[in-house]
Amino acid sequence: MSEPIRFLFRGEVRELREAPPTQTILQHLREDLRCTGTKEGCAEGDCGACTVVVGSLEDGHLALKSINACIQFTPTLDGKALFTVEDLAAADGALHPVQQALVECHGSQCGFCTPGFAMSLWGMYIKQEGRAPARCEIDDALSGNLCRCTGYRPIIDAARRMVELPPVAFDKAALAERLRGLQRSHGFSYTAHGQRFHVPRTLDELVALRAAHPDAVLLAGSTDVGLWVTKQLRTLDDVIYLGQVEALKTVSEDAGMLEIGAGVSLQDAYAALCERYPAELSELWQRFASLPIRNAGTLGGNVANGSPIGDSMPWLIALGSQVVLRSMEGTRVLALEDFYLGYQQKDLRAGEFVQAVRVPLPAAGLRFRTYKLAKRFDQDISAVCAAFAVTLDGDTILDARIAFGGMAATPKRAHEAEAVLRGQAWSEATLRTAMAALTRDYAPLSDARASGSYRMRTAQNLLHRFWLETRPENPLPASAVNAFASL
Repeated sequence: MSEPIRFLFRGEVRELREAPPTQTILQHLREDLRCTGTKEGCAEGDCGACTVVVGSLEDGHLALKSINACIQFTPTLDGKALFTVEDLAAADGALHPVQQALVECHGSQCGFCTPGFAMSLWGMYIKQEGRAPARCEIDDALSGNLCRCTGYRPIIDAARRMVELPPVAFDKAALAERLRGLQRSHGFSYTAHGQRFHVPRTLDELVALRAAHPDAVLLAGSTDVGLWVTKQLRTLDDVIYLGQVEALKTVSEDAGMLEIGAGVSLQDAYAALCERYPAELSELWQRFASLPIRNAGTLGGNVANGSPIGDSMPWLIALGSQVVLRSMEGTRVLALEDFYLGYQQKDLRAGEFVQAVRVPLPAAGLRFRTYKLAKRFDQDISAVCAAFAVTLDGDTILDARIAFGGMAATPKRAHEAEAVLRGQAWSEATLRTAMAALTRDYAPLSDARASGSYRMRTAQNLLHRFWLETRPENPLPASAVNAFASL
């Protein structure tokens, strides 16, 4: 039996019974509720014109996160609270400090993108609780808002100005209490317009649903699947939503591995990973998509969808990570590199799904780096994403694992280059031999992001940079090799 979708909106519980399961939150706002302050720009989670903030309970505590309404399906709001730009102004029409700061600092030109900027800034305003944000915090909060008509200086000025204005309180405790009253103790299904949206709560419910509906689309953060609907115009008859399965949202350590559940957001996953690999992964964390995408997307979904340009797979493969698969038959563990069989092809059996990703923890002698080349610092698809993991004993290479994204139809290891490194001294002569060997590992294609020759040259140069940073004698600091180190 179909149950309604229930969420908080404008202080009231809203129930949906007839909305199509793959209708986006943006479509519901603009077409059904006539709340047209939230804008549609790209309809693929890039420009940020559609930014809203969603409140949910995580481990019993309130979490407020900015997301892209244009790619999130409306049923994912069940048990949550939705905030849009119309919620910012007071009942008497007084502007919120975020809005007032944008006015005072001339942070709007045509105004189309301004509601998205305002919601990103509002999310940061609530988080800061009166504390002046640092420039890096402002940049991160605005990483998903790409309009250029005003230029960013006045908007950054507004981000600083908003905390200087008379404050407006936000009652987090009251919101959390209201959300507790909306939580379900069981899984449910929502059916409308011939489509079904299944929402399991436990791992056992998910296993049973997957066995009963092996062709259903598994939905986690919707940062990829959402585009199937908005850009490819696909009809998804059966969807199984993983966002309410608490067992998939855990992070734990065991036997030298960090296990990250398939439902852990990219933001939380990279936070845990950067505690273990701070120098190696912090820049990639900052440059991985945008904050709204990281808030919604999951590491498990990034792995399961297997994009050849996904930024997580190269370094996961270079470290020797594993993927945990689950079905009615039990659990199966694969090396991540063996999970990918070809372009958009995975070793995934009927009724099986990704339960977790296991990442090896740092070991003695390991030298590890990952690098991203793209046309923008923030929120851009990689032309080349490289990862290098070399285990040294003194200056001798005991093992080497090299993986690239953007160089082949799948994230792929450089076996030829690895072979010439093993057992050799970590020297410039060895490096040059490995750089030449990369031409036997890859024959990269040319596309809109980069030519094949550019990809090969930069892949070789990144290996050279890795050597400069990790060579036994006089390794160079990040400031000497990273163009963004001083930003």
